[in-house]
Amino acid sequence: MKARHLLFSLFILIGTTSIGQSREYIRNKIEYWGECKNVAITLTGGDAALYGRNGWAGKGLPSDFTDALDELNDDNALIDDIQITEDGSWLILHGNNGLQWYDIPSSLESKLREFNDDNEVITSVTFNDAGDWIAITTEHIASSDAEINEWVTDGLDDYGALWAAHITEDAIVACYARGYKYFGNVPERLKDKLRETDMDVYRIKFLSDGTFFIADKKGNYAYYI
Repeated sequence: MKARHLLFSLFILIGTTSIGQSREYIRNKIEYWGECKNVAITLTGGDAALYGRNGWAGKGLPSDFTDALDELNDDNALIDDIQITEDGSWLILHGNNGLQWYDIPSSLESKLREFNDDNEVITSVTFNDAGDWIAITTEHIASSDAEINEWVTDGLDDYGALWAAHITEDAIVACYARGYKYFGNVPERLKDKLRETDMDVYRIKFLSDGTFFIADKKGNYAYYI
């Protein structure tokens, strides 16, 4: 019993160290670049950051995800948004509606293929390992179920167009043209930053441990990583 407890403690320690290293790595990269337009952050599955047209850096990530980013960089494609979950599912949004993904919810995959076939400009995609998701285009909003869709669309009258959203296992933040909506376990640190910032937030990522990243369309950003 003591041996099992020791092994479990060692596993937790190694996991915590790995997370700290990946966070420190992208934090140092952002400081070196002096810019960052987007990130993908996890509690256990690695972290990545984007800059410029298609520059990126990351640590602790799935190899197929990093291979896809490298290929897009080599092709000089515009990398716009990246998502990764704790279980290693991922998505890359490039160009107006170019997409690459691995193991995303099947209903989300069907909706994205529909948007792609209709040549819609996809602006934001977010999902979690429980199968919840939100996809936003310049014309439409789609979600994994009616309750999420109603919650998101209810903000349109008060706050204007929906620009982006981020969903975790137990929380959602929706960014509109004139404000924000929160649901679930949203860190107070992020709420405070959104209340005080002058940025028109267009990109947002956060985690239950208080980590967050926000950025506007002009390249201004703020983070706690």
